[in-house]
Amino acid sequence: MDIEDLRTFVEVADAGGVTSAALRLGVSKSMVSRRLVRLEAELGVQLLARSTRGASLTEAGITFRDYAARASAEIDVARDTILPAGELSGRLRIAAPLSFGPTHFASVLAQMALRHPQLQIQTSYSDRFVDLIAEGYDCAIRVGTLQDSNLIAKRVGPLYGNFVASPAYIEAHGSPETPEELVTHEALMQGMETWQVMDGDKTITIRPQGRFKADSGGALVVAAVAGLGVAALPDGLTQEYLDSGALVKVMTNHPPPPAGIYVVRPPGPHPSRKVRVLTEMLIACFDHGGH
Repeated sequence: MDIEDLRTFVEVADAGGVTSAALRLGVSKSMVSRRLVRLEAELGVQLLARSTRGASLTEAGITFRDYAARASAEIDVARDTILPAGELSGRLRIAAPLSFGPTHFASVLAQMALRHPQLQIQTSYSDRFVDLIAEGYDCAIRVGTLQDSNLIAKRVGPLYGNFVASPAYIEAHGSPETPEELVTHEALMQGMETWQVMDGDKTITIRPQGRFKADSGGALVVAAVAGLGVAALPDGLTQEYLDSGALVKVMTNHPPPPAGIYVVRPPGPHPSRKVRVLTEMLIACFDHGGH
């Protein structure tokens, strides 16, 4: 019985269909279908009830799914155990932010691939909030302040940011100096979020108002440079614009509190060795303890 056939069946069962499973596995739908047919032929039982609306598990499929998942996990553990010390293999699926990932995390992932030639790394860069469990990711790299969830998070480094605006915006609307003033300004936001500002040692939460929203930090930088309002952004996205004078820092006596860079993974007692190695490499790269 082919381990890839088992793994593919588990993905179809968990993803709720062949199309979603093919996306998660990074293979064609026809390849997924071929593996399923082969597995069913070998077992002599139908695992999936196919219809025009998709595929659903038969009673036998529901029972077999847990056995197949356990067998796949055991093979992964066995493979990790017998490989030369430190060597990784198999597949690692990572969700990373589009605004920060290609510039800040891609080099670490490239280094990981170079060190572990038997490892397949698949990274999806998106600023949307990815559901790790439903979409079959091993982990995500997230920046900022984490939302409450049942995911397990490990902080790998600090993230510093500032409130910024263009000289033209400041000339037209003034520069906010206090949290009370900031609320009256046009805010450039990723959603309906609250902002946090430092007041001495205290953190104050404010609810900014704004008509320009985007789910991309890069798009908010462009909007700030264009003079549309005040943005709260990490230094990594704004530094070149601050250096050129296209943006200036505002609220310098009340900056945002330092946030973090995190690796988050689905709940479970132990991270896989692949996730643990990635976490250690990110800590080595980002956790310098200073600004």
